[in-house]
Amino acid sequence: MEGDVVIIGAGLIGLALARELAQRGASVRMLETGEPGHAASWAAAGMLAPSSEGLDGAFYELCLASLERYPAFAAALHEETGLDVHLRREGFISPAYDDAGLAFVERRAAEARERGFHARMLTTAQTLQLEPALAPVRAAALFEHEASVDNRRLGRALRAAVERLGVRIDEGLPWVRLAATHRRVNGVETASGFVPASIVVNAAGAWAGSLEGVPELARVPVEPVKGQMLALGMPANLVRHTIYARHGTYLVPRDDGRLIVGATGERVGFDTRVTAAGVQRLLERALRVAPGLKDLALVETWAGLRPGTPDSLPYLGPGAIEGYFLATGHLRNGVLLTPITAEVVADAIEGRAPRIPLAPFSPERARAASNVAS
Repeated sequence: MEGDVVIIGAGLIGLALARELAQRGASVRMLETGEPGHAASWAAAGMLAPSSEGLDGAFYELCLASLERYPAFAAALHEETGLDVHLRREGFISPAYDDAGLAFVERRAAEARERGFHARMLTTAQTLQLEPALAPVRAAALFEHEASVDNRRLGRALRAAVERLGVRIDEGLPWVRLAATHRRVNGVETASGFVPASIVVNAAGAWAGSLEGVPELARVPVEPVKGQMLALGMPANLVRHTIYARHGTYLVPRDDGRLIVGATGERVGFDTRVTAAGVQRLLERALRVAPGLKDLALVETWAGLRPGTPDSLPYLGPGAIEGYFLATGHLRNGVLLTPITAEVVADAIEGRAPRIPLAPFSPERARAASNVAS
């Protein structure tokens, strides 16, 4: 493709899109107020779990399509950069402790099997044989097609890949501002000067909705959703599968010996403090799911801001003015959706027919919702 593209935001989504566009021949420049691969990209758990998370509809289809691309995506990054993103494919275990939980995991396992994936129910004994640290369960579902990736390593690999392709990354900018009329974009203003561009992509994550200079008709409502998390130091193989319990409690083993525990979901603005109450909540939930973790050392705590939208669906594709595109609003599934987002937004920029129906994720739905509300 031809033409200059500026991407605002160098998280996983922005970096993957820059790589995709550069590989297609575009001249790409990235603008980042922080550090590439940080913010929500650095703070995530790296789960690739569309079935056990209970997703449905068009969003489920989008997530499944992205999950299917992950093995080739990870392998290509390793070949391009020499960096292993630690894609773990042991599967996810979703435990059930009561009738409602059992019905939920049975339904999700059946839906996964209907799609041709390997998903099976485990008895109490089978579950504890696989994961002895867990509390006794009524039953559990094993989703063998689900996986996890080390999101921090993924960020480093994507940065290395785009730099290898000649993409310029301006990081640590005090501010950026879209330069646009009510008809089209002209570029981006920054503290370091004006950057002309015929195409600008807003991939600013939790800050996408507050990007300055965006005409009112092209604004989308994106709200930061704080997620506090922690890591425990874990003996080898104490937890081998990712454990995804209902109500958003999860345990994700890492190859470096950490066990990631997450996560809270708090609408408290741009507050990234780790709080005593947040850590207490995480530990209480984790120990209810797996009492066998009680003697592990607490080795790290952190918080990140996920980009939330009113309907919990991302904004992907062209905005309301010419040359303006969005790739944001992924909430809890930014890591999972990284490969497919890069692909479909690059297609939209090139004017190609979408490989996956994008109408449910169109940024234009924000304006339609605003018109209905008014």
